Amino acid sequence: MELKISATRIYLSGPMSGIADFNYPAFNAEAARLRALGYTVENPAESPPVPGHVWELYMRDAIRQMLTCDTVAYLPGWQISRGANVEIELAGHLKMAVIQSSGIVSPQEGL
Repeated sequence: MELKISATRIYLSGPMSGIADFNYPAFNAEAARLRALGYTVENPAESPPVPGHVWELYMRDAIRQMLTCDTVAYLPGWQISRGANVEIELAGHLKMAVIQSSGIVSPQEGL
């Protein structure tokens, strides 16, 4: 199902821990696709490394980044990610749109 969204800023959520290259290639490819469609994208894969690579500190940064957005778009495999589950649950509580990233189309294409 393809979706037209009225988002001004999209945050990408998905699995990173335990995946080769922290799944950065998938995050970066999807960020590039959405930007090409005209969306502003917050991609946690583009954030600077956290000293000590502490998961909780990465999540604090990710949540700050997510809160600048109005939509959370999830990547495949989000269900197995502790961090993505936290992000998606928090987004729901904050009444943010939560949608599958691959279904997003250009805002100019209509519904």
